[in-house]
Amino acid sequence: MKLKLVSTLIVGLFVVSCMAELRRFEHAAKPDGSMSFLVVGDWGRRGLYNQSHVARQHSMNPSLIFTQLPACKNSVLGNHDYRGNVEAQLSPILRKMDSRWLCLRSFILNAGPEMAEFFFIDTTPFVSKYFTDPEEQVYDWNGILPRKNYLNNLLMEVESGLRESSAAWKIVVGHHTIKSAGHHGNTVELNVHLLPLLQAYQVDFYINGHDHCLEHISSSESGIQFMTSGGGSKAWRGDVGTWSNPQEMKFYHDGQGFMSVEMTRTEFDIKFYDVFGNVLHKWSTSKQLSFAV
Repeated sequence: MKLKLVSTLIVGLFVVSCMAELRRFEHAAKPDGSMSFLVVGDWGRRGLYNQSHVARQHSMNPSLIFTQLPACKNSVLGNHDYRGNVEAQLSPILRKMDSRWLCLRSFILNAGPEMAEFFFIDTTPFVSKYFTDPEEQVYDWNGILPRKNYLNNLLMEVESGLRESSAAWKIVVGHHTIKSAGHHGNTVELNVHLLPLLQAYQVDFYINGHDHCLEHISSSESGIQFMTSGGGSKAWRGDVGTWSNPQEMKFYHDGQGFMSVEMTRTEFDIKFYDVFGNVLHKWSTSKQLSFAV
């Protein structure tokens, strides 16, 4: 299912198109220079598996700051979304029905100005088994084939965007895991093809769903923080794996919930909540701004 970032701060949203680049969308911060958003993954269960309870916490829990109606909903496709009519899900008709909705295969959201750049990446076509061993599933690969060309172009576009970024925070969002101790574990193809770009261009966060849990893993190889928020509905898989470096595993919750982020150009605060809105894990970091002389 999709991974969704629900923002409470966007005043206006407009697209800036560039040839041979990922489409860019602009978005202003709050008047005080901050921004806040929720991350909800794997939430498409028609209200079942506590999906409605998770959603209710977004607006009913008085301990949360996210009490107003969301001004924007940004999503990336997941593997289950490819088991249907992908073009229908990407249709501009959906935005005509709700102008806050934004779901493309891959795109960049510039937030700030220059506070953060979010790189939303279509990760499903990277996973080889969906092509070689789809089991009984039928995937909609219209617009993807030939796969090698699609992935090569996407990686070049992502690298170009990361290389040119001058944002204080670089955040990459994809459905599939890169590092995870959950049911699906690490996605080998993303570790081979995408992770080196994240490391080379000093990405701060990789945010994903796919594993139906809440998880925070740091990296001993780089400064990247790996955040899994896939507890939007069906969870409690009960098959949590061990992690080779226990110091990297900051948090794991085998259950439903979601993640929140509050940030400025120098501060970044995340919280994970369970299905009842209780805070399970908090983590913060900061960075100094550098100015050209």
